[in-house]
Amino acid sequence: MSQRLDGRIALITGTAGGQGRAAALAFAEAGAIVVGGDVNAQGNAETTTLVRAAGGVMHDWGKTDFGDPDGAKTWVERAIAEIGRIDIVYNNGSAARFGAIDEMTIDDWRFSMRNEADLVFFVSHYAWPYLKKNGGVIINTASVSGHAASRAAPQCAHSAAKAAVLGLTRQLALEGAPHGIRVVSISPGVIETPGNAAYLADPVIAKQMLSDAMLQRPGKPEEVAALALFLASDAAAFITGADYLIDGGRQGL
Repeated sequence: MSQRLDGRIALITGTAGGQGRAAALAFAEAGAIVVGGDVNAQGNAETTTLVRAAGGVMHDWGKTDFGDPDGAKTWVERAIAEIGRIDIVYNNGSAARFGAIDEMTIDDWRFSMRNEADLVFFVSHYAWPYLKKNGGVIINTASVSGHAASRAAPQCAHSAAKAAVLGLTRQLALEGAPHGIRVVSISPGVIETPGNAAYLADPVIAKQMLSDAMLQRPGKPEEVAALALFLASDAAAFITGADYLIDGGRQGL
């Protein structure tokens, strides 16, 4: 089956850089009409420019805070008003704060829940009525941190939020099946992004971060985007409720 997305409307969060930018480029190249969004308006505009320069179609409506339910609702409803439907939702965007449980503040915990779990629910919640009409696909970005603890970084909030994404994915897959909605998640390991560039540049920290990975290298955003593209396409039509690890063969999971 084809991995083309010709004419499909793909809503992708967190498109200002990293995995979201790679996904916007990959989905547009496969023929999708991309609706991007990010709290980083400048980065999102740069992604839009790159997509259009490559011959793709991407809508950019400025800064969008998906951790705010009104922001998520407005973004989804504008897509319906201006384009007419939704075929794919890729809940890629996220942000977390790290720290051991006795060091993390309540604000840090709530920030992580808001920007890694709440925003997945908000976008999915507001897109759901439209997906029910014609079916579609939701792809959620989880993490290896939702599966296992980490010695490399204290991440109680991040781990909890990503475990919530895994649970939400399975439940939505069950609820969506009668309506032709597939719901899957992707769990990346260490991926090269602007957010972790400084850590990967330190040989000691990088070695610790990659110590459990068979391939002993970080992944690339384009590799995650390629997996997401497959899952969004008809080639994955019999896949739902599943989580896909893309972690270089991390051991102990």
